[in-house]
This record gives sequence, structure tokens and C-alpha cells, in this order.
Amino acid sequence: MPRRPPVTCATTPSATPVITPSKVRALRIDRSTPIKRALLVATLSLTLWGCTSTPQQSALPVQPEGASGYTPKPGWATQRFAVAAANPLATEAGYRVLKAGGSAVDAAIAVQMVLALVEPQSSGIGGGAFLLHYDGQHVSAFDGRETAPVAVDPQLFLGPDGKPIPFKEAVIGGRSVGVPGAVAMLEVAHREHGKLPWADLFEPAIKLARGGFTVSPRLASAIKNDADLKKDAVAAAYFYRTDGTPLQAGDTLRNPELATVLSLIAKQGSRGLLQGEVAQAIVDKVRNHPTNPGRMTLADLANYVPRQREALCHDYRAPAADTRICGFPPPSSGAIAIGQILGIVARTDATALPLQDGLPSADWLHNYAEASRLAFADRAQYVGDPDFVQAPGGSWSTLLAPAYLDERARLIMRHSMGTAKAGTPAPAAVSYAPMPDQPEYGTSHISIVDAAGNAIAMTTTIEGAFGSHLMVRGFMLNNELTDFSFTPTDAQGRPVANRVEPGKRPRSSMAPTLVFDRASGKLLMSAGSPGGALIIHFTAKTLYGALNWQLDAQRAIDLPNFGTVGGPMILEAGRFPAATVDALKARGQDVRETEMTSGLQAIERRGSGWYGGADPRREGVVMGE
Repeated sequence: MPRRPPVTCATTPSATPVITPSKVRALRIDRSTPIKRALLVATLSLTLWGCTSTPQQSALPVQPEGASGYTPKPGWATQRFAVAAANPLATEAGYRVLKAGGSAVDAAIAVQMVLALVEPQSSGIGGGAFLLHYDGQHVSAFDGRETAPVAVDPQLFLGPDGKPIPFKEAVIGGRSVGVPGAVAMLEVAHREHGKLPWADLFEPAIKLARGGFTVSPRLASAIKNDADLKKDAVAAAYFYRTDGTPLQAGDTLRNPELATVLSLIAKQGSRGLLQGEVAQAIVDKVRNHPTNPGRMTLADLANYVPRQREALCHDYRAPAADTRICGFPPPSSGAIAIGQILGIVARTDATALPLQDGLPSADWLHNYAEASRLAFADRAQYVGDPDFVQAPGGSWSTLLAPAYLDERARLIMRHSMGTAKAGTPAPAAVSYAPMPDQPEYGTSHISIVDAAGNAIAMTTTIEGAFGSHLMVRGFMLNNELTDFSFTPTDAQGRPVANRVEPGKRPRSSMAPTLVFDRASGKLLMSAGSPGGALIIHFTAKTLYGALNWQLDAQRAIDLPNFGTVGGPMILEAGRFPAATVDALKARGQDVRETEMTSGLQAIERRGSGWYGGADPRREGVVMGE
């Protein structure tokens, strides 16, 4: 039998078929404010971040945020609409927008602005986002990824000796800050798909920022465990008490400066952030950092342009579902890697393997890990900003072509291949060098379906926990430029596809995903997760669980996490029996067990309604009616 999760520090209600604010009220202890009501939901659905920790071993992917423990979630059934987000206050903001007749995009904007306030360690207006939108007929991809300032060069992260500087040294300060794109992207999406007035969507966040919100356990733990947050005087004054101690869960926190900025954006659109006094404050903060200044200018901010791209879709046949999976194209690597992993596994014996005692078997995990090694080798070789990097054969779909996946699947043997090499999906010679391994960090995910059947999957980020650790006018600035390769070329002088270049967007692993029935075109699921490079595995696990093992969204999310980014195979600590670990080692897998802090959100079609799931490893909930 599998071992239980290592620590469970809280409990949740056993079942809630539909959750609405009125039902949340029935749970509350203090009836005085909706803030306290939502805090109770967070407390009921979150094991404190600090409950358990596992020291990180060398050669493992860096986890974006500390372990959250594991608190079972019930799953939520709704009929007309649903919103899933990483914090109950943000979920409720989206719910109220949908209740008022707003669109999925309207709700996403309200959710994002509240997340900027209550989850500043993960996302916000100082970062970027990828948004997939379905309008009932077409899937659109809105790219709000940050861009590199025009003054950067490929040597941005090299020291005087020509070697990459230490990662942490690069992160803290202005050097790592990219031009934030989330707000400008949401503005474009709202022009096309919004129903309610833009300004109205900022009211929930403005009200909370002015009146105060209750610090959640996860935010409190993030502050407590961050040794660098105090280095910025503005952040220190906001996140710490006057005696120098960090804020605690249950404290009331107000952010009038952010309320002012959000009011500007509500009136002026993205110009309120990217031009004028707020833009000047961003530039001053970035360029005047005392030890690690950046190169951003007012022109970089004023000239930011979101991109609209074609979603990257591919067919995927599961035993009980013939589907079309749509994800985000480069500069995200998520859709390509997930498509390759699922497609390669489908071409092995693993596709016929059921769960064993509710868990993936050793044989299935071995095939999955080998497929992942092949996918991550291609990711390192080929994927970068498409405005700068040519896709193999002129199309990213070459990496998902059936004949190419057939070829890659034939490389999987009974014993692990160890280090995989990139394939050749198109006849053209490879001109790029593979990107060396380096850390990649976190994010937040939002899934929404509105009453008209429109849907979004949006993954949003400031990169690492608290980004660059620079706070401006009540919000954190990203450290997104550290998603570029620190090493611009290999020893032979071949350029890395994801090297730093002026105006370029760094490669990402974010994987907002929409799944459709191939025959009818009906939307089946919206899903995604935070988690750095492991986003790919968290999302792929959920899709496979739902489509192949026919689990509902909550049970698919609940499955233990696993994966590899090319090195050791990592398993979520305490979730697999010793026999599975031993069997994997016997097949040559270098197995490590550690906390794997996903933050999955998913909404799936169920009959004439919807069913939502939220990750038991974090504090998210689903609301709808």
C-alpha cells in the first residue's frame, strides 16, 4: 500500500457538491467580513506551509515555493459556471464577476488583480501571463510574457571571468527584471472578449487593498521562509511588523499604494502601469539598485506589445476519449513537452497499464520518465521566443508529428537511457546548442468557464517567490529574465536558442491547457499549474489521469506527483510504496523522493454542468453555481 503523505496538519469538509459564497458563510466562525470568511476557507483547505519540509538534494529541480503539506479537497460540482484560483479571496472575486454576467476574461482580470494583493509571492501586475481563451468556436492565445530591455546583451548574466554568475546573485535586484506584460495582455483580451466595464473589474482588489485582507497561512510562511525579502526597504516595511518580525497568518494587511496603482490602471488601462509616474518608479527601482542594477528604460515599458498567437493543438486518443489538446506555443515549452510526453507514452506498452491500488505502477512510471527525458532534450535544443528562434522545419508542430513521436518512442527500452539527446524532427541541420540546466521557478494558475460556455486557462507569474525581491508602489517586480539561458553559446560558439537578446521573451514552462472532444468540438477541460519546469509534469499527470484513467478532475489532481527534467527521477515524498521505488531503481532510474509543490486547478465538463478540482497541496478553491 502507498505511504500516506508525510504530514497532514488540517482537515477540510468531507464533501461540498456546489460551493458558493452563501455556503462559505455557513462555515465561517466570524461573520463580520467576507475577508474573514474566505480566510476560514483557506484554513480549512490548506495545511500550513511550514508543517513539513524536506531538505533539497543536489541535482533536483528547484521547487518554486516551500512544501504545503497535503489537505484533501472535496471537488466542486457546478451547473452554469465555475472559477478555480489559488486563493479563496481571488476565487470569490471571479465568482462575483460571473454572477454579475461577466465573461471568463472579465473574471480572470478580477482574479488576477486580487492575486496581486493576496498572493504577491507568486504573481501580480509586475509580471507576465499566458492566457488561452475559447469563445465557443476558436481558441486564442494571448501572450503577456515579459520582454528583455533593449539595452541588454547576451552577456547579461556572465561575470567578468566570462562564466555565469550565481543564480541567486542574478535574481535579487534590477538585473533580472523583465518588462511586465500581464496587464497589457489582459487589456487586449478584454477588448475582444470582455462584457463588463474594465474599471469595474478592479473594484474587488481595490476594496481589499484599502480595507485590508487577512494574511493567509501560505503567504505568512512565504514571508517567514524568505531570507532576502528584508533586503528591500519597501518590502521589509510592508511584509514585516515594526519590531522586525514577519507577518503572521491572521494578521490584517492593507496596501493603499497598490490600491492607488490599480485605480490608475482602472481609469487609464495599461498606460497607468507602463507610462507616467508608476513607470518612472519601476525604472528608478530597477536602474538604481545598489548592487545589481538593471537596464530597463521608460521606452521599454511604453513600447511593450502583447502578442496574439495561434494555439498549439494536437490530437490525442485515450481509451475512452478522442480529444484535441490545445496549449500555449513558444515562448512557452509547456504544450510541446506535454504533447510529446503523452504522445510518446501512448506509443509504448504503458498506454495499456491501469493504476495499481490507485497509483501509477513502476512500469508506467519508467516509460513516462523516459518519454520525459526525450521531451526535455528537445525543449533544451529548440524552444525559444518565436520572434527570434525558427521552429524546426518552420513549424513547432514538427515536434508533435506522429512519425517523429514514433521514432522517439522506439528509443525507450527496459533500462533507463540516462541522458537523452535531442532528436531531428525536420531535415534542416540543428544550428542551436542545447541550453544547460538551470533553475526555473513558480507561478499561479486560473481556470474559468462562464455561463455562455466561454473558457480560459491562464497561468500567471513573477517567476521566483517574490520575484526580484523589489517592491514598487505596493507590488513586486518579476525576475523573469533569469528564465533565459545564462550561457549564451556552447564551447563551439553555437548560440543557445533561449539566450538573452534585446526585446526577447524568455522561454517558459507554463502550460495553460484546454481539452476538446475531437468529434463534437465540445470543451472538456481547462487545466494548469504553477511549479517551474515541473509545471509540465503536474499538468501532464492531470490530463493523463482524466483522459486515460478516467478520474474526475479532483482525483486526477490528487494523484501523486512525479517526473524528471532530464536528471534524476523525482517522486512526491511519502506517496509511493517502497516496492515501486525499488522497481524503478532496478530499471536504472536514479530515484529521489522530495516534496513536489504543485498548485493545480482544473474544471471539467460533467453532463450538462461542470466539476472543478483544486490542488490539496495549496489553498485554492473552486466556486460557481
